[in-house]
Amino acid sequence: MYQIGEALIGNGNELAHIDLVIGDKNGPVGTAFVNNMSNLSLGHTPLLSVIRPNLMTKPATLIVPKVSVRDLDDANKIFGPAQTAVGRAVADAVEEGILPAEEAEDMVLIVSVFIHPEASDFRKIYQYNYGATKLALRRAMEGYPSVNKVLAEKDRGAHPVMGFKVNRLWSPPYLQVALDLDNMQDMERIIDSLPDRERILIEAGTPLVKKFGVGIVSKIRELKKDAFIIADLKTLDVGRIEVKMAADETADAVAISGLGTQESIEKAIHEAQKQGIYSILDMMNVDNFTEKLENLNFKPDIVLLHRNVDLETLKAERGEEQADMTEWGNINQIKEIIGKNGRVAVAGGIVPKKMDQALDSGADVIVVGRYIIGSRDVRRAAEDFLEKMPQDPDTMRLALDEDESI
Repeated sequence: MYQIGEALIGNGNELAHIDLVIGDKNGPVGTAFVNNMSNLSLGHTPLLSVIRPNLMTKPATLIVPKVSVRDLDDANKIFGPAQTAVGRAVADAVEEGILPAEEAEDMVLIVSVFIHPEASDFRKIYQYNYGATKLALRRAMEGYPSVNKVLAEKDRGAHPVMGFKVNRLWSPPYLQVALDLDNMQDMERIIDSLPDRERILIEAGTPLVKKFGVGIVSKIRELKKDAFIIADLKTLDVGRIEVKMAADETADAVAISGLGTQESIEKAIHEAQKQGIYSILDMMNVDNFTEKLENLNFKPDIVLLHRNVDLETLKAERGEEQADMTEWGNINQIKEIIGKNGRVAVAGGIVPKKMDQALDSGADVIVVGRYIIGSRDVRRAAEDFLEKMPQDPDTMRLALDEDESI
């Protein structure tokens, strides 16, 4: 047996985070148990978990401090409330049937315990570590989380200690506000006026980037720290360098021109993948963009389409099938090419009354510029689109979920 569990409970400096492994004495966990006891590390000395002095818990449990124990004050937190909390949680887990009592002498546990250096409330230290240890034990024995749970939660989880959110486009549709401006004051005014909605994506338009440099992304981040920010670089060449520059300024996505060579586009997309940000392939003025997409070895995360009335006319003249055609092209075909997680954005004079048509065509991101940034009432103009979209996706998942069964 070799089981792994994790749990985080509490808040403030007394927050508890437990990582643990459960295994047989004669297996790899047993070997690690003995090695930890015999190879001491300064500030991270492991200790056996006891319920009280001279009463070791069963199964035998080794506590390993995650944070360096610097002095006796730190040691008292580990040797006092944390040690007792872990010991009692393990014993209670046996009593409650979470751990099999008949195997208590044959298994061992290694529990990694986090104690903040500024934690001071011993009762909370005990309470949170007891709860986190018990929960981690249950999760370990039940194999929680399942792979399906991880895939369902990975893009909407929010870690309470991280201090900021990483937005992923997992629940379209979204409204992309294109800040095609050349004035910093106008940019600040518009951003400040936008509704605080997770469905809004903020685009640092090409004019902004050209006038103020790619560092404008960091300026937008100062104004909206949790926003999803797109750097519209329209990269044509040296894409690897430009994408890295945008990522260094905390951009969540970067726009690459579809007019570039296949090699240049692939290098830019590959760099975006390395940096962990979205790649947007802008198909403005690109002829036969479906063929270009099919030939790419690295597919973009998002394909940006512009209104293409000429393409509809050309297909009609050729007598070609137009059943799946929209004024932005065949969106369904594009999604088949880029894969199930790919997104399609549409742009080009979109107003609220055309919103339903765009969404019904399969668009995931609606790109709007003048209608919003040129409005006297920016908030109202943005709401004209947002009111046609669902409520914001649930991206503020709690550290302790209610749906443990998933």
